[in-house]
Amino acid sequence: MAQELQAVFGELGGRQTFGRTLASENDMREAIRQGFPPAAVEVLMRASGLTLKELATALDLSTRSLQRRRRSGRLARYESDRLYRLARIVALADEFLGDHERAIRWLKRPNGALGGIAPVAALDTELGARQVENILGRIAYGGIS
Repeated sequence: MAQELQAVFGELGGRQTFGRTLASENDMREAIRQGFPPAAVEVLMRASGLTLKELATALDLSTRSLQRRRRSGRLARYESDRLYRLARIVALADEFLGDHERAIRWLKRPNGALGGIAPVAALDTELGARQVENILGRIAYGGIS
């Protein structure tokens, strides 16, 4: 679990973005509650290879709201939570698929197990994120997805 947390922290920009280390789940939970710095959006957008529109869709936010958050202030708690969810799925895809570029392609490609939508498009809900996580787990342990 600690390794997963560090992978997610890295996807969000790590110490450089947060100005401190988030060493435990309690630290991450508090950072979500306080609201992530807007730089976390930029870092994850670059790391995930998602456009602003794709990122906004995955976070279930309007592109306009996301643009405003990128320019000023901290993200709201719910926005930070959604950003964490996306970063966690990107980190899991990296780990289970073994290559960052392959993981990003997989996240953007329509998937039959999700009814033909791309995994990144399913991340706008908790249930969708769990479905994507389950598919990644099947891939990691030899299943076909």
